[in-house]
Amino acid sequence: MDASVMVGRGTGGAAVFILIVFILLLGARSSRAQKGDGCGHTVLGLGSGSLASLGYPLSYPSNSVCEWEISVTTGHTILVRIADLDIDTSNCQVSYLRFYNGHGPGRTEIVKFCGGREWRDAVIQSEGHQVTVQFMSGPHNNGRGLFLSYTKSQHTDLITCLEKGEHFSEAEFSKFCPAGCLTDFGEVSGTIPHGYRDSSPLCLAGIHAGVVSNTLGGQIRLVSSKGIPHYESSLANNVTSVPGTLSSSLFTFKTSGCYGTLGLESGVVSDSQITASSEWEWGGHGKEPTVWGPTGARLKTPGRPWAAANSDTKEWIQVDLKKEKKITGITTTGSTLQEYQFYVSAYEVLYSHDGQQWKPYQEVGSDKNKIFQGNTNYLQEVRNNFIPPIEARFIRICPSQWHQRIALKMELLGCQPHAARPRILHPPPHRKSTVPPLQERTTQTPNIRNTTMPPHSHDEVALVAVLVPVLVVVLTTPLLVMVCSWLWKNRKSPEVTYDLPHWERTVWWKSMKQLLPSKLDGDDCVRYSSTARVDHQRPRVEPAEYAQPLVTGTMASLGQRSTFKPEEAETPEYDAPIPPEHYHAYAEPLPASGTEYATPIMIDRANHLSGGTLPFRGRGLVAQTDSSQSTSSAYDTPKNTSDQATPTEGQLYQVPQNTHNAPCQKKD
Repeated sequence: MDASVMVGRGTGGAAVFILIVFILLLGARSSRAQKGDGCGHTVLGLGSGSLASLGYPLSYPSNSVCEWEISVTTGHTILVRIADLDIDTSNCQVSYLRFYNGHGPGRTEIVKFCGGREWRDAVIQSEGHQVTVQFMSGPHNNGRGLFLSYTKSQHTDLITCLEKGEHFSEAEFSKFCPAGCLTDFGEVSGTIPHGYRDSSPLCLAGIHAGVVSNTLGGQIRLVSSKGIPHYESSLANNVTSVPGTLSSSLFTFKTSGCYGTLGLESGVVSDSQITASSEWEWGGHGKEPTVWGPTGARLKTPGRPWAAANSDTKEWIQVDLKKEKKITGITTTGSTLQEYQFYVSAYEVLYSHDGQQWKPYQEVGSDKNKIFQGNTNYLQEVRNNFIPPIEARFIRICPSQWHQRIALKMELLGCQPHAARPRILHPPPHRKSTVPPLQERTTQTPNIRNTTMPPHSHDEVALVAVLVPVLVVVLTTPLLVMVCSWLWKNRKSPEVTYDLPHWERTVWWKSMKQLLPSKLDGDDCVRYSSTARVDHQRPRVEPAEYAQPLVTGTMASLGQRSTFKPEEAETPEYDAPIPPEHYHAYAEPLPASGTEYATPIMIDRANHLSGGTLPFRGRGLVAQTDSSQSTSSAYDTPKNTSDQATPTEGQLYQVPQNTHNAPCQKKD
């Protein structure tokens, strides 16, 4: 099999393996938010949360354990307040509540409680941004267990989910509510306009009023006031308020003042501004058909409500506010007609700036569309607040569950923002239906509660920041290995032969060299590196100690200052280190040791003519030099003034001429 295919398959397998490990690690990190069989109500928000033992406020289980790992943003510490701790104190070795700095094996203990009274009014603060809460229980007969809340240490005014209005005597005060105060065992008495009884939990009432979010928590500002004779039952933000009688003390919430009605009930919003996907026509018992159009969807207005022609999730009703508004909530009812007990039990909210591009409403930190719990009967008003508020011109209500038929009345709450951007609406045509009312099916009323939210801690971001580079390195390493292997196979051989440059091999350069001196001014002699080698394609010849003369003949005697090798008696002729048939442009590198001598020029005296051309004969090679044309010849003619054709014995050649004494330049 081809190696590249094998590497590719190996790379793909490694990528899949790393991806699986990455997913498992993230899943493991999320599951580590709580461990054990004794964990109950848990909401770990972005910056605050609440948690309880299993079964709270009833008896907690025996021989159980639970650990919660809490994290907030790096750079902050964690503040913890205990709302309730009721455990068996007979054996502190098996039943206790313990707090640790950090997570895992390296954590250090902060404090340990065994169910006595020492936990009351205790404020636990961590040293870093991570805390582990450990709740252990042994055998016992009764006890409520544990309930506590936490937040970032900057919110020193943190209160728990169990604190009520009667616990504070100030006329006006501000407190921070943690996330997770919407519990199954909590209830409030009161409404926003009239106030809440002081026996109601403050944070739960804040969720009911829409001042804070259950998944985020937040700051509440309260004002104490006098009681009123009676409270009407109401449902707001998934919390049902219980009817009550006269109370000696109440509290109300100070809001931004952006909870006024936006004009459906008062008529400020005209009929043309309320449109729907369809409208139902029904006369009944042979009567003239009546239209249940979108104009009947005004809250507290007598008459028929809006009803859709079909009962499916494609139906909607929308309001054009003509200009951008800050929308903080919505109040809905059913048909309000006893003979037609229709209502919407759950819905989504969409908003738009131009009536064309719609966005679903989502809570902060969530990527899912929020499902609002609607009405539980045809008459009662239900209020849902938008936290954070919506700033838009168009609001669309999309029912997702209903009773018998889609029908509702509504009112929008909000105010005018600082800036507004008007848009143009092109509403779609209405569809009509004459289906009798009771032939429609009833959807199940939802029980919508968001009580558990996975933590969004800095650890997950840090884990991704570590694993993503590791994943990139693992995936790119095989590619780098392949590239390096290819480069190694195709690397240049160290045994490089000398060759003529391209311009040396051209005819143009050969013709130009005849016009140039044999040695240009400023040229230096060249010494080749001993590391250079001859190509293996050329036959290897043992290097001669000295270069061979170009021609054979009788050598003249050398003078004292000569740079030639002195003539030795009965020395055989030098053999050319490189055969002529393998002629190369460059000579064989000289040996590194020993004295170097210039190459002697052998002169054929018989053919030499004074003042003429000297033909040099070698083995298959003839070189001609013209002493009159070459201005920088290497050697002069013999020293004599006569015109004799051949030099006499004892005549000396001049020392080789070199007008430049620059040092040799070493070339590799």
